Amino acid sequence: MISEEQFQNELDLIIDNAIREDVGDGDHSSQACIPASATGKAKLLVKDEGIIAGVAFAEQVFQKVDPNLKVEVLLTDGAPVKYGDIVFYVEGSSQSILKAERLVLNAMQRMSAIATKTSDFVSILDGTSTKILDTRKTTPGIRALEKWAVKIGGGENHRFALYDMIMLKDNHIDFAGGITKAIQKTQQYLKKKGKDLKIIVEARNLDEVSEILQSKGIYRILLDNFNYEDTKRAVNLIGDQCLTESSGGINEDTIRKYAECGVDYISSGALTHSVHNMDLSLKAV
Repeated sequence: MISEEQFQNELDLIIDNAIREDVGDGDHSSQACIPASATGKAKLLVKDEGIIAGVAFAEQVFQKVDPNLKVEVLLTDGAPVKYGDIVFYVEGSSQSILKAERLVLNAMQRMSAIATKTSDFVSILDGTSTKILDTRKTTPGIRALEKWAVKIGGGENHRFALYDMIMLKDNHIDFAGGITKAIQKTQQYLKKKGKDLKIIVEARNLDEVSEILQSKGIYRILLDNFNYEDTKRAVNLIGDQCLTESSGGINEDTIRKYAECGVDYISSGALTHSVHNMDLSLKAV
């Protein structure tokens, strides 16, 4: 996984690019009718229910826009919220508050939706040893926010990107000439490059599981689109030789049954690509 420093660099890039995109050469609406010396106070109001996420990110945004803005946090990331709750107050330059408003809301609405969905999945898995993972099916440009939200919701992050873990999927295997060749070439590559990256290999059926197990040094086997019975067979076949992961269209209705098959992880792109934003508003006090 990426380091804290790398992750913070991603957040800084998101903030800088979002401000560039939204503000351009100035917030002319605010500048036109609000004096630069005017001060005010606003509250982050919840008009929905779920798990709040993005509070710490909002603090970074306000700090970036105007270091003199003061934020009073009432509810921290991961807290359950309901209609009418106030998450925080922000006070200072009225122009600065308005400049930051849309970025804060866009990020928090999206992150809260992801955290809420993740928390729902975690609740369904309660009592099992299976952990929920996100995927790379994220919104381009804001992956760091979405993966942060998954963790706030109680889930775990899969690899962050293509550079921090090896994942040999069906196309890699087919282009490489088969599973064993793909694994051998990968291990040779890592040795040549001096890289220590974990290797996950995707299996499409039980025969491929058996072939993967003939190679050493595999961190996890991804059981892609397996039914329940074949998942149980695969878990028994793999034993403690490596970790197991189920994926492929798994949703709230099926996730518990896959967990009961004994897999270590279940990955779901739906955590990040199929959510409806939480309704939040930033209102002047």
